[in-house]
Amino acid sequence: MKFRAKIVDTACLNHFTRVSNMIAKLAKTCTLRISPDKLNFILSDKVANGGVSMWCELEQENFFSEFQMEGVSAENNEIYLELTSENLSRALKTAQNARALKIKLTNKHFPCLTVSIELLSVSNSSRVVTHDIPIRVIPRKLWKDLQEPTVPDADVSIYLPVLKTMKSIVEKMKNISNHLIIEANLNGELNLKIETELVCVTTHFKDLGNPPSASEDVSQDRNPEQMAEVRIDIRRLLQFLAGQQVNPTKAVCNIVSNKIVHFDLLHEDVSLQYFIPAFS
Repeated sequence: MKFRAKIVDTACLNHFTRVSNMIAKLAKTCTLRISPDKLNFILSDKVANGGVSMWCELEQENFFSEFQMEGVSAENNEIYLELTSENLSRALKTAQNARALKIKLTNKHFPCLTVSIELLSVSNSSRVVTHDIPIRVIPRKLWKDLQEPTVPDADVSIYLPVLKTMKSIVEKMKNISNHLIIEANLNGELNLKIETELVCVTTHFKDLGNPPSASEDVSQDRNPEQMAEVRIDIRRLLQFLAGQQVNPTKAVCNIVSNKIVHFDLLHEDVSLQYFIPAFS
């Protein structure tokens, strides 16, 4: 089992750092899946037990100038590693203005992801800063729990408003209630709503638009005015919004009424799926 990779392009390095920072905000620990053409960051809390799940995917050729890996076997050419997300994020913070970044799977009395950052000094000579990030190699028998989530058919899919705006609204709502209702319809309308015994507050968004495939598939037998809604833990939503450091090129909210909300985001070359179950 081997893995080594290198980034030399500054834009790719900065983008990879932003992705790592996002993952650190979304998940305390995560699984890094390494395959010949992709990297995935995975969070697989059981949605049935009220946990969120996440699937973040990077095409390795869009980031790395060198990428070599050998999986556990020829038939199962993949590697699954568990790590503390913040350790990777913290290591990459030293990579600003770096000449190169190398990542390698090593064993230094314990399994590590070794991050080596080549920095330019004032005298134009380079120095290397190395971080050894402890990891746990996940055995083959546990891989089945770490596959890409199956996406349930949504009752309504809708484009999201600017995430920064949404975040500031949800932050204010958090002071009033622990739970929030997200509702949307096929007319491009989205509401964020909190209800308590004393107060009901709703923020309305209009003309957001619906993804074409979603409205075509469902609109046959669904009234476009009819709202699909799900009640969720407001802290889960706020954690998701806080993790978005760059406004995505695409952001879609998929609602399965009273069951789950699934966010589907595209950040340049990185896709992110994030699932929050209904609060019961």
